[in-house]
Amino acid sequence: MLELAVLGFLHDEELHGYELRKKVAALTGHVRPIADGTLYPLLKRLEGANLVVRETRPGQVAAPRHMLTLTDCGRAELRARLADPGELFISDENRWFTVLAFLRHLDDPERQAAVLRRRLEFLTQPASFFWDGDKPLRADDFDDPFRQGLFTIATATSRTELKWLRETLARLEG
Repeated sequence: MLELAVLGFLHDEELHGYELRKKVAALTGHVRPIADGTLYPLLKRLEGANLVVRETRPGQVAAPRHMLTLTDCGRAELRARLADPGELFISDENRWFTVLAFLRHLDDPERQAAVLRRRLEFLTQPASFFWDGDKPLRADDFDDPFRQGLFTIATATSRTELKWLRETLARLEG
C-alpha cells in the first residue's frame, strides 16, 4: 500500500521526502503513521529498482533538497499495479482507497472498469462480521447497540460505494 501511494504521488509531481511523507500520511496515516524509518528505506529500494530517481537541488532557504521523480519504469510499474491489484487491494478498504486515489493514472477506461468490476463483485458477495455457521448475521440479530452500530455504519458505507461503483461503471462502459 505504501509503495503504491509513493508511486502514485510521484506520478502526480516530483516531491522531496518530507512533502511525500506528508501526502502519504494524509492518505494512509490514519491507518498507520509513516515513519522516516519506513519511508526512506522504501525510497532506497525504489531507487535501486530504477522506479524513482533522487536529485539533489539547492534549498530555497536551508540545506539542499533531495527531489524525487518517478522514472518511466516507475510509471509503468504504477500502471501495472493499478491494472491488476492483488486481492487484498480489492477486499481491504484502506488498500482499496489507495488504488482509487491513483486509478486515474490507468489511462484506459476499459481497464479502469475491470478494476471497479472486481470491487463490485467483492461487495456483492454475502458478507458479515459475524456468522452462525454458514449463515451471515445482521444487525437485527443482536441486542448489543455497538454491534448494531457496526452493521449500520458498514451497510450505509457499502450501499454508498455500490451506488458509486455502478454509476462510474456505467460512465466508463457507456
